[in-house]
Amino acid sequence: MTQYARYVGPNGMVHTGRVQYGRLQDIPGDPEILDLLNAPAGVRRDLDVRAGRQQRLPLEEATLAVPVQPRAMRDFLVFEAHIAGMKKLDGPGTPVPAQWYEAPAFLFMNPWSVLPSGADIPMPPFTQRLDFELEVAMIVKDTVRDVPIEEAAEHIAGFCILNDWSARDIQAGEMRVGLGPSKGKDFANTLGPWLTTPDALEQYREGDRYALQMSVAVNGEVVGTDNLRNMSWSFEEMLVHASRDAWVGAGDVLATGTASQGALSERWARSGSLTPAPLQVGDVVTMTVEGLGTVSNRIVESTSPAHTVPPARRTYGADRL
Repeated sequence: MTQYARYVGPNGMVHTGRVQYGRLQDIPGDPEILDLLNAPAGVRRDLDVRAGRQQRLPLEEATLAVPVQPRAMRDFLVFEAHIAGMKKLDGPGTPVPAQWYEAPAFLFMNPWSVLPSGADIPMPPFTQRLDFELEVAMIVKDTVRDVPIEEAAEHIAGFCILNDWSARDIQAGEMRVGLGPSKGKDFANTLGPWLTTPDALEQYREGDRYALQMSVAVNGEVVGTDNLRNMSWSFEEMLVHASRDAWVGAGDVLATGTASQGALSERWARSGSLTPAPLQVGDVVTMTVEGLGTVSNRIVESTSPAHTVPPARRTYGADRL
């Protein structure tokens, strides 16, 4: 299994390591993970063989860094059961929109908000309904445009777990404007714990999907499970759609969107009550995906000054609205 991580070593510097046998084995020269994956096969093989000669750090002692720093992040919505559950907020029997089935829709995320597993997540100001989203992120290997489906797999560097943190009450108000979420989602995303290459997941492959068990727990109690095989589009199809008439860059994230039962809000929509309760300061959210590892983060008090802006100045005139 090939897994590469970025981590803070005993010297305080960020290093690149190969994850093996419960340890981080340092890679000579600390290349960026994408540079390593794009190196000639012989160079990469030599570096893998030499990994760990200077440092072998137990995983439990490691402070992880984000595996890659994306310039752009696209968050898809490829789990039908999740969107079906969320549509219950619009009333009993509300169907999944017909447009959802036509193509894998996505929104853009804030690449500056990416945090590693183990990092504290400040409670966003003004929210009373903090939530998580259990997802898998595909990392693009090189910069591409108009990728045909038969070539898509060769442009996939690997996969990580993604937690798309969400302030649901803020998000709900923003979306009534007619755009996607903004301050309800741009404050934090967890990406990690490391990058797992596609060849490491072949044992889980079922056609063009991966049968990976997914789970999310709050304070050690599992509150949602799904399987990655339940994606309605494959990762290759997501890349084809994202790159149609557009550039997708090396290191960019293409995320699945929330798995079924992968967010508290889906449970709230299905039950009609805030059960389980929204996240609070002190809660620890842990996500595990078979073959990809585990990410875990604690919610802490916010240090944000919580600046606000005034309501809109009316310029159109109420008599013409």
